[in-house]
Amino acid sequence: MSQKVTIAEAARRMGKAPQFVRLCMQRGLLPIGTATKTGKKNWNYYISPKLLDEYIGKENVDEQCD
Repeated sequence: MSQKVTIAEAARRMGKAPQFVRLCMQRGLLPIGTATKTGKKNWNYYISPKLLDEYIGKENVDEQCD
């Protein structure tokens, strides 16, 4: 079983703020996992370690969801 990747860890590895990761995942602009709305203002996030590694390795992470 893969180790869980938190929003904070993904943000640290990407050199971005956690809010950047949350918003981009919610908008479907960050292909590293899924963001699922669970209530009016609540979200659950799953970040795939493999997808995160691939994204960081092949992309120069920039402000693409502004």
